[in-house]
Amino acid sequence: MIFDLIIRNASQIVTMEGENLGVIEGGSILVQGGKIAQVYKPAEDKGCHAERVLDAKGMVVMPGFVDCHTHLVFAGSRTQEFRRRMAGASYEEIARKGGGILSTVKATRHATFEELYEEGLKWLREMLRWGTTTVEIKSGYGLTLADELKQLSVIRSLSEEVPQTLVPTFLGAHAFPEGPSREEYVNEVIDLMLPEVAEKGLAMFVDAFCDSIAFSNEETRRILEKAAELGLGIKLHVDEIEDTGGARLAAELGAISAEHLIKSNEVGLRAMAEAGVVPVLLPATTFFLKEKARPNVDLMRELGMPVAVATDFNPGSSTIFALPFAAACGALVDGLTLEEALKGITINAARALGLADEVGSVRPGKYADLLLLEMDTWEELLYLFNRNSIRTVIKRGEVVCAHE
Repeated sequence: MIFDLIIRNASQIVTMEGENLGVIEGGSILVQGGKIAQVYKPAEDKGCHAERVLDAKGMVVMPGFVDCHTHLVFAGSRTQEFRRRMAGASYEEIARKGGGILSTVKATRHATFEELYEEGLKWLREMLRWGTTTVEIKSGYGLTLADELKQLSVIRSLSEEVPQTLVPTFLGAHAFPEGPSREEYVNEVIDLMLPEVAEKGLAMFVDAFCDSIAFSNEETRRILEKAAELGLGIKLHVDEIEDTGGARLAAELGAISAEHLIKSNEVGLRAMAEAGVVPVLLPATTFFLKEKARPNVDLMRELGMPVAVATDFNPGSSTIFALPFAAACGALVDGLTLEEALKGITINAARALGLADEVGSVRPGKYADLLLLEMDTWEELLYLFNRNSIRTVIKRGEVVCAHE
């Protein structure tokens, strides 16, 4: 049989399967029809032929990175807020004075579809250079029906242009806009926005910012129960600013993931573990905001939770779009092991999007989303996190980005 692609002579293949990342020293990967057909150890691929052969000598091969939490479709800059924070103002203080999310909402509302598209395309191309082949993108900078649909439509159009797999998430419950009362806006999300988003098929998931400066637990429950009724998946931002019991709420609602979790209590984390909710840590945000609190990684580890790591890329609380840096922050800031950090941006991030059967590891039957990195061992990815060692990005068996 002649395969579409063979990747040969890899120094290491980091499969993410089994214990210790399932590292194979040397070996080959055979690709057919955009999927991984076989993974061979050294010398086992003799007699195999392909239309294309990539020599991975001196390279580490691993799965494409999965960013399971971003807000990358936006307009405007929050540089001045960054200056204020560096002078001592807190993220919460800025938000309560009309800055934060609402300042980006104003800019995004004023931006045209084309302007948002071009900005989103720019960021996705940057992410691709850093190995991200699957990206979740949230709305939430519109906060009106028309503007939320504009953001989600931009995401749909981008998915037709870029090689990455894009996962759209509706985040109308991101903040309360100026004008309507809390009750009026919650009803607008439930009665107007959610049915429209579901009917147009613009989102796979619905998210809500459940915290002291955002939506209450009861408001969040109402919104996400309606989302579930409409057949949409559920995600939550929880316990970032204060412990409001958001982790437990995520478990009760059967969410696929709960994100941030900096202040989550033990009862909530245990409930999440029992319900199979994937914890998504955003350590680059913790770093960017100079947050002192840390998620309870020790308990997550004890409970055997599949910890995911994401960039949280957005203009206010995390301008980091490179997943290797976010993973390094997972180790340096949140206390993950190097293995946990790397699984966090691959197989566990895929779990947080319901895509673990398709991407996130090197296994026959999965899509051939692969990276070739110029390094001696996989640990260098996190050790030299500010050096882009990626030489080739492969998406579903096709080379979509190559560096000299």
